[in-house]
Amino acid sequence: MSRTSWEVTRHGAAFVAHRAVACPEKAPSRPATHEYAALCFYVGGSAIVEQRGRHTLGAGDVLVVPAGEPHRMLTAESAELWGLGICVPCLPSRELGPLLAPFERVRSGASAVVTVPADRHEHLLGLFRELGRETSAPQSPAGKLVVQSLVALILAEVLRAQPFPAAGTTSSGSPLVAEALDYIEKHCMQPISLADVAAAVRRSPAHVTTALRRATGKTAGEWIVAGRVAEAERLLASSDERIDIIAERVGYADPTHFIRVFRKARGTTPAAFRAAHRR
Repeated sequence: MSRTSWEVTRHGAAFVAHRAVACPEKAPSRPATHEYAALCFYVGGSAIVEQRGRHTLGAGDVLVVPAGEPHRMLTAESAELWGLGICVPCLPSRELGPLLAPFERVRSGASAVVTVPADRHEHLLGLFRELGRETSAPQSPAGKLVVQSLVALILAEVLRAQPFPAAGTTSSGSPLVAEALDYIEKHCMQPISLADVAAAVRRSPAHVTTALRRATGKTAGEWIVAGRVAEAERLLASSDERIDIIAERVGYADPTHFIRVFRKARGTTPAAFRAAHRR
């Protein structure tokens, strides 16, 4: 197996990875969940993936994985794929929000697999390759906008290829979890708490905590922190704003509390993270 990945240096909202699996792999013992939404575009070979059921994917198929969605690759043979990971709370929601519909549809019960028309395969592959090159290139003033534009074009291709869920379609996952995660993604930069999430989904705080932990392994509070810390990393890496200003931007009125939260999540202080990134 070989894997090459490009870490986004100018736009912490996204990263791209390229992976090739030459022979069958042993399936993970348990499904994985992660804090970012992901698209996996298969360009060759085949794989069987578990995500609310089993799916066989081949060239032209895109697996849509919302943040917190349990999934795992069961088998793969000569599979080649490009992956895009997105920190949804870090994106400019006004501009890119409509393009995130594929993740919302999957949470609401649509199929996790989107088949891209054959005449769009090369175009979509070219976008992934260009995003890989752009995110590994030296920093430039226009870099953030270029990365954001490429991410938008990839999302648009998937959105156009995804059929609307049939009327009456129901999710095999938890509607409560989907609704709670969607609310957190859209509001975590505001000073919200578990109580706000519970009120938004019309359940008790204890009920929401139990449902989220059972489905994703994280509580509502941990999901809120995950979104805030990811955006803080992006701001620390791409701006010269003071720590207290960044703290306020990601929902913390008290900079000292923000520093404690960041250190617990990343094992280092915001100032040390910024210095290490710039070195």
